[in-house]
Amino acid sequence: MASYAFDLKPCSRLTVDALGPAGQRTFYLQGVKGRQVVTLIIEKQQAQALAAGIDELLDEVEAQSSLDRGPELASGNLSLLDPLSPRFRIGRLGLGYEADEDLVVIFVQELLSEEEEAQREPAVGRFWASREQMAALSGHITRLAAAGRPICALCGNPIDPDGHFCPPSNGHAAATLLH
Repeated sequence: MASYAFDLKPCSRLTVDALGPAGQRTFYLQGVKGRQVVTLIIEKQQAQALAAGIDELLDEVEAQSSLDRGPELASGNLSLLDPLSPRFRIGRLGLGYEADEDLVVIFVQELLSEEEEAQREPAVGRFWASREQMAALSGHITRLAAAGRPICALCGNPIDPDGHFCPPSNGHAAATLLH
């Protein structure tokens, strides 16, 4: 059996949030159980994949059982709690479902450099939450990701406030696309 750096079962609070200006935001995954607060750094793309995975898993659970997702919980205040002291940066994410307890679990594994991998095993942990909490988290992540920089219709890359290099336009029309 794996030894977990943390195992929050169940989380009383689970969120993803970002700090910093658009284009330079740092994303965090944070879970709370009692007095234990676990904060990890997560990439925006990982958070978006987590939201999509949650939606897919919840759809599968509903299709394979008589369970209904029920109403999505109101998002409420899903901002990060202080102090913000991330334990590690997430390298790998996974999802699972425990039918006996009707809980969804997010598995996380620490991202290590090659040097660190040679010296130790990555830390791992689990965040457990209800299907309703996970549905609310997924919706929150989707809204959070959409609040970032606008996407260029020509190249699909994010547009910075001062424009961007756009290969399809040879870089010429990128700044004018903002107007």
